[in-house]
Amino acid sequence: QVQLVQAGGGLVQPGGSLRLSCTASGSIVDIFTMGWYRQAPGQERTSVALIILPDTTQYEASVQGRFTVCRDNATTTVYLQINELKHKDKAVYYCRIWAVDMEYWGNGTLVTVSS
Repeated sequence: QVQLVQAGGGLVQPGGSLRLSCTASGSIVDIFTMGWYRQAPGQERTSVALIILPDTTQYEASVQGRFTVCRDNATTTVYLQINELKHKDKAVYYCRIWAVDMEYWGNGTLVTVSS
């Protein structure tokens, strides 16, 4: 069973930066979407940044220009560079890889924004 291993996250001051990564533990074939979601306390999980393969990106409006999603084919890794962090960005961030026959989710990583 392939798992998605997330890294990054933590406590950052407003205006700071973070880089999240998500790597598949094995091979995943026929991937068509990779990306990141987040879930703030008491709210639903929502899409933040997606790559629709090969390289079409989509961003939630509030993160446009601050977040960048990219991927590494060789390692089946998806990254999320987060800049200019704001208090409203505080959430658990989940990665997702969606293949033709199956979707995979990471376990989540907490991003906290506090001065």
